[in-house]
Amino acid sequence: MLSDIEIAQKAKLHHIKEIAAQLNVAEDQLEQYGKHKAKLPLSLIDDEKAAKSNLILVTAITPTPAGEGKTTTSIGLADGLAAIGKKVAVVLREPSLGPVFGIKGGAAGGGYSQVVPMEDINLHFTGDFSAIEKANNLLAALIDNNIQSKTRSLGIDPRTVLWKRCMDMNDRSLRKIVSALGGKSGGIPMETGFNITAASEIMAILCLSNNLEDLKDRLGNIYVGDTFSGKAVYARDLKAQGAMAALLKDAIKPNLVQTLENVPAFIHGGPFANIAQGTNSVIATKMGMSLADYVVTEAGFGADLGAEKFFNIKCRNAGISPRAVVLVATIRALKYHGGKALSELKEPDAEAVKAGSENLRKHLETIASFKVPAVVCVNRFQADTDEEVEALKSVCQEYGVEVAVSDGFVKGGEGTKGLARAVIGALGRSGEGFRPTYDLKDPVREKIEKVCKTVYGAKYVILSNKAKSQLRRFEELGFGELPICIAKTQKSLSDDEKLLGRPVNFDIHIREFEIAAGAGFLIPIAGNILRMPGLPGIPSAEGMDIDANGNISGLS
Repeated sequence: MLSDIEIAQKAKLHHIKEIAAQLNVAEDQLEQYGKHKAKLPLSLIDDEKAAKSNLILVTAITPTPAGEGKTTTSIGLADGLAAIGKKVAVVLREPSLGPVFGIKGGAAGGGYSQVVPMEDINLHFTGDFSAIEKANNLLAALIDNNIQSKTRSLGIDPRTVLWKRCMDMNDRSLRKIVSALGGKSGGIPMETGFNITAASEIMAILCLSNNLEDLKDRLGNIYVGDTFSGKAVYARDLKAQGAMAALLKDAIKPNLVQTLENVPAFIHGGPFANIAQGTNSVIATKMGMSLADYVVTEAGFGADLGAEKFFNIKCRNAGISPRAVVLVATIRALKYHGGKALSELKEPDAEAVKAGSENLRKHLETIASFKVPAVVCVNRFQADTDEEVEALKSVCQEYGVEVAVSDGFVKGGEGTKGLARAVIGALGRSGEGFRPTYDLKDPVREKIEKVCKTVYGAKYVILSNKAKSQLRRFEELGFGELPICIAKTQKSLSDDEKLLGRPVNFDIHIREFEIAAGAGFLIPIAGNILRMPGLPGIPSAEGMDIDANGNISGLS
């Protein structure tokens, strides 16, 4: 079979104006980036039309290190819905260059369920990540400049500064650094570091903003640190928000591309799901819902991270709700949770599937807690046996949940028609909206306990002394009624990545808190979460190349 990039390069792409025409968007409303990419104006968002659209969320069980194919399933489902005559769009995150050149590869789907032009989407695309990086680093420069200033200083205590610079690459050597060496003219030396761009609060802010004014307000609300007298300092105190918003004037506009089967695709924003909300922008989602009858979107990692934050943060913030959820499961992941080693996942083992299905059960119960109907999608791999698939189906039957097998990777939309019909059936059972896990007025600790117990299945929540102290400070600053965005490993329902399957009688340990005051959520951190990943022993970058004619190879 051809590689992902070979399939993408052989695709018959339509001009972007033809893709826009499917959504009744006129050519003069497009800001074109060549023939196959465009940005769209925010004026296309219509809340009244969006309220009538069918939003479909794609999430997954706890993934293996390689992921379970949520993006491939999302794209395949959109193609399948189009194949049965529906007016549909798919709305996804933009890939981060760090994972592209690291271990995970690109995030444009795979096989015959891809968004294209794949090379552009996985590389610099329309420059959104670069703009976010520059806005982030402008604030860092303004903070350092104010600390150095003798005439306009706010009296910022450098020891309290939380803001870091960012870049869109995996570079572990930049996690912790000392800046401003080189003498008096270099500034005030201080400990700092870099985050990857997808983990910057600017990314989270962009993806939760409703318009430019909202973006500017949120940028001004970024909590920077404290003065020597203990007064909180925000980005607005540095008069930073206007210039930062100016850098983001184009990045805030959603990007329009297409699937291999020429279905409209919005690709916009890309916050990580284990440190932020893990889903595309509110603006892109609402624009898709304004222009299409059916909108397929996804949330990062498993339902315990991406879906929980999608409901409790994004939907609450945007005033939207999915009308159906697709839970992606793979036979290989169930065998992994059933005790099989990664090297043994291609070996048939229906008993391991049954054992690993406890993880699937927990995610089904989590989705049920939101009161939104679910469909389980088996993202089928070549090594999967019929006996293994039947073992998975029997679990879903216990919960009264329909199962559909997806062959989108191999067959595109033709291989996902059954999934599309199952989703249409689920939409017919949809209620009036989701039920959140907690009330915003609940005490912060109670919010954490509700998520940990309802979504993760934890027994107790334990806060370190440092976390308790930080929480008191953030509550004093008025952040107690914000939603919470728990940061934990994506590899387990618990905060211990070694606990696979469905752990029981475990505790969640909150070691510290961070605040994303601009984005509008509080971050309890469980375990060790890295905002700057490192490259693996054999990075994907080693297999990439470009020939004399500009043809790229090795990108997938």
